[in-house]
Amino acid sequence: MRLTVLLITAALAAHADPKPNVVFVLADQWRAQATGYAGDPNLRGKTPVLDRLAAESVNFRNAVSCTPVCTPYRASLLTGQYPLRHGLFLNDAPLGTAATSIAQAFAAAGYDTAYIGKWHVDGHGRTAHIPEARRQGFAYWKALECAHDYNRSPHYAQDDTQRRIWDGYDAFAQTKDAQSYIAARGRDAKPFLLVLSWGPPHNPYDTAPAAYRQMFDPAAITLRPNAKDTPAYRKDLAGYYAHIAALDASLGDLLKTIDAAGIRGNTLFVFTSDHGDMLGSHDAIRKQKPWDESIRVPLLIRLPGAPAPGRALGMPINTPDLMPTLLGLCGIPAPATVEGDDFSAVVRGGRPEPQGHAALIACYTPFGEWGVRQGGREYRGVRTPRHTYVRDLNDPWMLFDNHADPYQLTNIVNRAASADLQQHLDGDLRRLLERTGDDFRPGAEYIRKWGYAVDATGTLPTD
Repeated sequence: MRLTVLLITAALAAHADPKPNVVFVLADQWRAQATGYAGDPNLRGKTPVLDRLAAESVNFRNAVSCTPVCTPYRASLLTGQYPLRHGLFLNDAPLGTAATSIAQAFAAAGYDTAYIGKWHVDGHGRTAHIPEARRQGFAYWKALECAHDYNRSPHYAQDDTQRRIWDGYDAFAQTKDAQSYIAARGRDAKPFLLVLSWGPPHNPYDTAPAAYRQMFDPAAITLRPNAKDTPAYRKDLAGYYAHIAALDASLGDLLKTIDAAGIRGNTLFVFTSDHGDMLGSHDAIRKQKPWDESIRVPLLIRLPGAPAPGRALGMPINTPDLMPTLLGLCGIPAPATVEGDDFSAVVRGGRPEPQGHAALIACYTPFGEWGVRQGGREYRGVRTPRHTYVRDLNDPWMLFDNHADPYQLTNIVNRAASADLQQHLDGDLRRLLERTGDDFRPGAEYIRKWGYAVDATGTLPTD
């Protein structure tokens, strides 16, 4: 009897659908609004690859970055945890090994793992070699902690401690390396998880290849209605869009390689970003802030199989949800250390979008370009399909109806007409804070708890 069961199990396993490959493309500081498919008039016809990808993908229109800055996002992506659990709530902190990482979870399920590009969770200096023990389970490795000199960009390959330079514009070279990794595997290799992590369109904005910079005239840029019109902001936006157009071309090369390798039907493809960029909206720059230009990111998930019509989902999905959702799409259980939610059934279409769902957004301690001296403040908030509600340490700070006011020009917080709505959203926020063990204290208390030594801007040393 036992032999029969074993033979049946073996036969079923032999005919079971193979686990899909996962290709995860992560851009840096690419806000959700900045694509042709999202309606940005400056990119109409200039992100054709992304527009086609969106037409074949599940498009999360309200994907958010739980803490919209580089290191906290990346640590939450890798662990499926919120920042107060993994401890990386500001840039350049080191990620420990207490949690099972996304690479370790996939490797345990029989996957090869690869990481190419920007890392930014090592915390041992931005240009230091990162040994295998600190790579969170990624085996193939061509990466650097952090650098934004896109035309002379260093990296380390595998266990070679010699610093190397990517050839030309680094996103092009990194994409070619990802293409080589895919092409070398063939159809019959083990399934793989490949993360390709680009540095652009993060500033500096003026360093995209010349052919792409020539596509955008600062004087002709269409500004968002909430943006201040200055020559500096126009110049930054033109350069930002140039990076985006270049990355769209690289994305096309990568997708062609997947098709040529014959693995399109068994590859889960993800495109997203770690956070957005204000770029003059509300007369602000960069990230950390709770406005949509900072917190919302593009998120496209193309399922394996023949091209199919895409679907747009309005539910918010948060950074810690990505790891369990991707594992769920591959039939792999999430590790016990994960805090995020598995929305794989929603992605597949087997379950409707959850109603009344809210995503937590937070700045645990402002630093750097948005330090206290620049008006930065600790906040906690929620982003729902329709509303943004934010509290600072003392009081309710922001409330926006993003359907009636998509550019967040009218703050309706503490108004009599919105009292019931505000009370409801405040309840959502309090439940999320309780769920994540967040007692919402001043940032200095968390800095002391984790033993960080920061400078006058609240920033950790980088080298």
